Amino acid sequence: MAASKSQKIQAEIDKVKAKISEQQARLKELDQKHREAENEEITEENEAYKTFLEALTAVCRKLSMMMAGDGEGATKLLICKTTGAKDWETAKTVAKSVICSSLLKAAMFGEDANWGRVLCAIGYAGADIDINKVDVSFKSAYGQVDVCVNGAGINFSEEEAAKVLHEKEITILVELNSGDAEAEAFGCDLTYDYVKINGDYRT
Repeated sequence: MAASKSQKIQAEIDKVKAKISEQQARLKELDQKHREAENEEITEENEAYKTFLEALTAVCRKLSMMMAGDGEGATKLLICKTTGAKDWETAKTVAKSVICSSLLKAAMFGEDANWGRVLCAIGYAGADIDINKVDVSFKSAYGQVDVCVNGAGINFSEEEAAKVLHEKEITILVELNSGDAEAEAFGCDLTYDYVKINGDYRT
């Protein structure tokens, strides 16, 4: 039994190593193409700089989403988008608190539109916000369901909400209604497999 668990863990390690080797090879290939292209070095904040910055930001964002969605035992990629914050630091703090909430992550795995867990995570974020102004919605490829307005739950279809949360990528929309700043945080759901994977092996 122990050998079987060890083999499974080793198989996962080998898969990660293979992915890393594949990415390293791809980077070498891109580096070679860059050298062959003989592009001019960007030394000032001109149009080329802006284009490069936009492209780099898009790539980094995509990689962050891929890493978050590839968590142990994960079945869903979670994105928390906080808008209407008084400043970026507040928006970031709230988004990270929501996306790191074990209760919220478990609710997403169970496809439960539990807006109370979102507000709970916002509450212990320690950010200076007015909870009575907060709106919460869940969004996916299926559609969007609004579940909370001005810090209080509203009537919504549980059946439709379950369909929204059945998708593989879920966005948790948090509107603070206190400014213009916004931020995003990425994570994944908390599943039975996560507990199994981390409970099966010994250090």
